[in-house]
Amino acid sequence: MKYTKQINLKDFEFWNAAAEHKFTNEELEMLEYRFEEYFNYTPPTDTEINDIFWFEEEFLCNSIGLKYSKYENR
Repeated sequence: MKYTKQINLKDFEFWNAAAEHKFTNEELEMLEYRFEEYFNYTPPTDTEINDIFWFEEEFLCNSIGLKYSKYENR
């Protein structure tokens, strides 16, 4: 069985290193709008969402115009 659910990124339950991300709620809202493009308009799995925050923080920063060095120093 397959099902989907719609939640805000600020309410997503990240795990492992992704749970330590430093994005603000405002930045998470900005990223939500970009996710449709990131995932080619196919709803992502929980693992895909978690992994992009775990392994692709610099990409996420760049996509919303945030300097990665500034993000890292929070």
